[in-house]
Order: sequence, then structure tokens, then C-alpha cells
Amino acid sequence: MEHVVFLDRQSLKANVRRPKFEHTWEEHVQTLESEVVARLKNATVAITNKVPIRKATLEQLPNLKMIAVAATGYDVIDVPACRERGVAVANIRNYAVHTVPEHSFALIFALRRNIIAYREDVLKGRWQAQDQFCFFDHSISDLYGSTLGIFGEGALGQGTAKIAKALGMRVLFADHPPPKAPDVEFTDPDTVLRESDIISLHCPLTPESRGFIGLEQFRKMKRSAILINTARGGLVDEAALKEALETGLIAGAGFDVLTKEPPKEGNPLLDIRTPNFILTPHVAWASDGAMQFLADQLIDNVELFIAGTPQHLVT
Repeated sequence: MEHVVFLDRQSLKANVRRPKFEHTWEEHVQTLESEVVARLKNATVAITNKVPIRKATLEQLPNLKMIAVAATGYDVIDVPACRERGVAVANIRNYAVHTVPEHSFALIFALRRNIIAYREDVLKGRWQAQDQFCFFDHSISDLYGSTLGIFGEGALGQGTAKIAKALGMRVLFADHPPPKAPDVEFTDPDTVLRESDIISLHCPLTPESRGFIGLEQFRKMKRSAILINTARGGLVDEAALKEALETGLIAGAGFDVLTKEPPKEGNPLLDIRTPNFILTPHVAWASDGAMQFLADQLIDNVELFIAGTPQHLVT
């Protein structure tokens, strides 16, 4: 009989059905990394969203057959160690193809039209004190005719591009080593940085991509440009972003992710109080529909693996 353990059930606000095969089920609201071995001691299938499972942990879990990641990103899993031990790892695919691009554009619209700044002015009573029907203290930029540079041409990057094109924007996808999506025209990354009015990140966090946006890249960007990150916090040097915003290297940024989440030990970006920076708490993926789709696919992945017809394996 299979024993399934969900390490961080609180991370998924959706109905999670039980697998159809014979099994026992155990779930925990949250799990500290120090508690993983004890909780997975008898598990054959582990479900985790953000609880790390590393090599030292795997070496103490001889019964484990599969790790089902309740997310697309699987950087919390030591994939090479899983491969060595024959532990399958499956992730979630294409569940946030609408919600993440929509959130990205929510940030884009808010920044390009200075909505936060104008809202703050209204709350301060500035509009009420005017002699005419409006005032123009903050620039307002249309998206039509502007250029969106995208790093990452997967389902989320392409979904974002689709919205951009519908708005009359020019879209550039930044080139990178294989594998690459078919039928996508790529542009040199430096050209994307130089020519884009908005840059949106939709690439995975890997050793190669960690911190790939830093001061060098900000200096190549237009001073009127904004940076959007709904992918992973570690893609951007956060101290460099703070400096870029404070010194005017770029005009603004909208982030849904940080390097460490939640930021209990602080973060340079938490100190930014100007309306040209918007930070949301890693919720771009979390529409009601997207979460239920994720929960359903999560159990599909487990059932298909046990049935001997696995899908969405990353090992």
C-alpha cells in the first residue's frame, strides 16, 4: 500500500482529492526542513510545494518512490540526487497560463499609468484641492506601440506575449541556449535590454540564471523602462534593483517574488516606499481557477506514476 504525505498543505488553497489507488494519506499544514525526514520516514510518495528535499534527506528515506511538486518550479528538490536514487520527480505544467500573464499585466498597467501614485494623491486630498478637474503630476504611458522584452518563452512567456500583441505592443524574446520553443523568433539579450520599454521575466531559476539581472543589465536598459518579475526572486540581484530604482537607472519595477519567501529576515526591496515599485506576496499564480487546476493535476501526476504511466517527470 502506498503512503502519501503532503508536507505543506497550507500552500494550496483548493480541494485536493484523494488518489484512486489504495493508500494511506497524511498531510501537514507546514513542515520545517528539520522535520522532513521524520514525516517522510514511511512515505512512498511525498507532495511538496516549497519544502526542500535535499540529498542528505533523501539518503534517509529508503521507501520514497516519488516526489510530486505542487508547482512548476522544482528548485527545492535535489533532482540529481533523486535521479541517483531512482526517485521520480513530477511537476505541474501549464496551470497558470492565464493568471500569471494577467498578474504581470496588472503590474505593468499600474506602473505605466502611475496608478499607485495617483491613488496616493487622492488619499492625501490633493485632487480635492485642485482648481481644475484633474492634474498631471505623474507621467502616463500607453502600452500601444511600446516594446515588451520577455526572458523565457514557455507557456507563461508566450501567454504574456499574446496579451501584449493584442494591445498593439512589439514583443521581443531573449535568446538563450537550447532547449528552445519552436516557432519563436529570438533576439540577442543585450538588444532586448536596450530596446524594451518593459522587461518581463518568465524563466526558471537555475544555477545559470540566478542573479542574471544585475547592475550591468540595468545600465543597458532605458531609463524609462520597467522590470516585471513574476517568475523567481533569485533571477534578480535585489540590492542592484534597489540601487537602480534609487538612482534612476530604470523607471520602475513590479515584483511578485523575492529570493527568500516569506522575507522574515528582511529584504532590500521591503524598504522601498516609492510608488514606482510594487511588491505582491507571490500570488500571481494563485487565482481560484489556477489553484484548482494545479490540485487536480497534482493528483493526476501521482495516480499516473503509480499506474506505471507517469507524466510531467523532470528526472
